[in-house]
Amino acid sequence: MTTPFAGKSIVLAVTGSIAAFKAADLASKLIQGGARVDVVLTPAGAEFVPPLTFRGLTQGTVIVDMFAAAEEHIELARRADIVVIAPATATTIARLAQGQAEDMVSLTVLATRAPVMVCPAMDNQMFENAVTQANLETLRSRGVTIVGPEEGRLATGRLGLGRLSETETILGAIRYVLGREGDLAGRKVVVTAGGTREPIDPVRYVGNYSSGKMGYAVAEAARDRGAEVVLVSAPVVLPTPFGVRLVAVGRAAEMRDAVVRECRGAQALVMAAAVADYQPAATADQKIKRRAPTLTLKLERTPDILAEAGEGFLKVGFAAESEDLLANARLKLGAKGLDLIVANDITAAGSGFGSDTNRVVIIDRRGGEEQLPLLSKYEVAQRLWDRIVSLLPKRRRRR
Repeated sequence: MTTPFAGKSIVLAVTGSIAAFKAADLASKLIQGGARVDVVLTPAGAEFVPPLTFRGLTQGTVIVDMFAAAEEHIELARRADIVVIAPATATTIARLAQGQAEDMVSLTVLATRAPVMVCPAMDNQMFENAVTQANLETLRSRGVTIVGPEEGRLATGRLGLGRLSETETILGAIRYVLGREGDLAGRKVVVTAGGTREPIDPVRYVGNYSSGKMGYAVAEAARDRGAEVVLVSAPVVLPTPFGVRLVAVGRAAEMRDAVVRECRGAQALVMAAAVADYQPAATADQKIKRRAPTLTLKLERTPDILAEAGEGFLKVGFAAESEDLLANARLKLGAKGLDLIVANDITAAGSGFGSDTNRVVIIDRRGGEEQLPLLSKYEVAQRLWDRIVSLLPKRRRRR
C-alpha cells in the first residue's frame, strides 16, 4: 500500500496557541500516512495539550524541557526530514526570525538542516502587525515555508485572518515540501480533471457523473514527486491541492484553450477529465420553459482536446468504458496518438464515478498491458507516474 509519508521522519513542533489541540489530529494523520513523528513542545504548548496525548498518538519521542533532553534535540534535528511548527505563535515566529534558542522548538529549528515549515495561528491583529509580518518575511527569505493562516472565526469570537490552516492543507504542504527533490523535480506536467458542462440555457447543461477524484489524485501524486503541476479542472467539489496551480474551466472548449496554453513547456499531459463528447449546437439566452410535451436538442461534437493540444510532450489518456474495455481503450490509444492509456470499467465494483478506489489497466503504444488490482486512486496515480517517468528523457544531474 502506498502511503504518502512512508519512511519519513517528521518533527512536529507545538507552541502555545489555542489551536494546539489541532496538532493532535495532525500527528495522528501523519502516523496513519506512514511517518515517524517526534514532538517538541514549548512550555506554553504543553499547557494546551499534555505531552502524554502525543506519546499515545505517536509512540515517538516527546520533549518539552530543553534541559532534561540533554543532546536529544540534536538527534531529532539530524534525523528529521522536515520540521513542522503547527501552530506557530507570534512569539515563536519572532524567536525563529531572531535565531534565539529559548525552548525546545527554537532549539530544534536552529539545529536542523531539514526544511522548516511554519503554520501561524493567532489573533488577526497580531498577525497583521508590522513586526509579525517582517518576521515572517525574514523566515521566507531563509527558505522557510509559511502555510496559512486562514480566514475564519478566531478564539476572540471575531472573524479574521489568523486561523490555523486545516489539517488537510498542512498535510498537502508537507507532501509538497518533501517531494521537491523527487523524480519529477524540474518538470512541468498538465493534468485535467472533472466533467465538463455544456450549457443548454442559463440553468441547465449537458454533463456527466465525473467527480474529478482521479484527476486530482494524479495531480497530487505528481506534486509529491516534485513536479510543477497545472491542474485544468472542470467544476468539482474538491479542494485545490496545496502547491498545485488550478485553472478552472467549465466547457470543453475552455478546457481545450487552457490545455493548449499550459502545455507549452510541459513534459507530460494527463487527460483524466471526462470531457463531454457533444454540446448543444446553440445555447438559449433565457431559461427554456416547460411548455411542450417534448424537447429536442441538436448536439454537435466538442473539440478534440488531445488532437489540438500540440506536440513535444508525452500524452496520457483515460478510457472510462462500460463494455469491451480493452478493445475500446486500444482504439482510443491509436486514434489519439497516445503514449499510454488508462482503462477502467465504470460498471465494476469500486471503480465507478465518485469512488475513492479504482481498478485499471495501463496500456502502452506497443500493446503492453499492466493490470492493477483495486487500489486507492492515489495509489493508481503513483503507479501511473512510475510508467510516465520511465518514458520521460533522463534528467541531467546537477553539478
